[in-house]
Amino acid sequence: MFAIIGIVVVFGAIVAGYLMEHGNIRVLLQPAELIIIGGAATGTVLIANPLHVLQQIAAGIGGVFGGSKYTKQAYIDSLKMMYDLLNKARKDGLMALENDVEEPAKSPFFSKGPAVMKNHHVRDYVCDSLRMAITGVDAFDLDQMLDLDLEVHHNDSSQSTSALSTVADSLPGLGIVAAVLGVVITMGALGGPPEEIGRKVAAALVGTFLGILLCYGLVGPIAANMAKLAAEEHAYLYVLRVLIISFLRGTAPIMAVEVARRAIPGHVRPSFREVEAACRKKAAPDAAPPPADKAAAAAGAAK
Repeated sequence: MFAIIGIVVVFGAIVAGYLMEHGNIRVLLQPAELIIIGGAATGTVLIANPLHVLQQIAAGIGGVFGGSKYTKQAYIDSLKMMYDLLNKARKDGLMALENDVEEPAKSPFFSKGPAVMKNHHVRDYVCDSLRMAITGVDAFDLDQMLDLDLEVHHNDSSQSTSALSTVADSLPGLGIVAAVLGVVITMGALGGPPEEIGRKVAAALVGTFLGILLCYGLVGPIAANMAKLAAEEHAYLYVLRVLIISFLRGTAPIMAVEVARRAIPGHVRPSFREVEAACRKKAAPDAAPPPADKAAAAAGAAK
């Protein structure tokens, strides 16, 4: 939402200022210049990046306009889910989590967990970590493994933002290319009516204007926003890492949750009371017991 508002403010302020100076808005409408700049920029992206990076760029741009998934409520729900999961491991042993981590889609913890856990990167990060713990991997060795996983994930997520930043940096140069082509066309029209020459010079200058505007007013800020979203996902995975390792080192589930809460970024960090209330809250009982339970209850009442 804020990304859309920002784009409207950028372009609205520029157009408003231009109109206040009695500019002709039709002069800025140069489809040929947009085709040159936009097409060349798209070509450079295709040349410089493999398919998986292009997919990450598309997903990242969609995430910018969709907003962050890692809100305070998402953290509370995640800590609650992990508390329930680790509490089961504490009571019944780590082997009791085998079915949950092997088939998370059927697990009552993961299937009913927060929407963030539907992200296969996040779900696999948790399940693979617990799977290693079940097989007997030491907490120290698992911590090193999770650190390596985070580093690889950070490098992967930074490729799309770096690629889009490179495109943004190239846009002023592509705007100059469009302007130079406009000058070439203008030179071919020398000797014609002054009005025609003026229109062609204006069109050439619009190419430079569009290149700079798209760089600093659109593509560059989108790339910066994508980098922040990647950092938020990295922070979320780090919180899960802290929680899992704290538990495997012998900390009680509720204390491991508190340690993880301290690792949450400040702007979305829930309070101690909010997390404690969520973890202590038990699931609501089913509205209607199964038939077998009804029959047993009726038999008990008859006795």
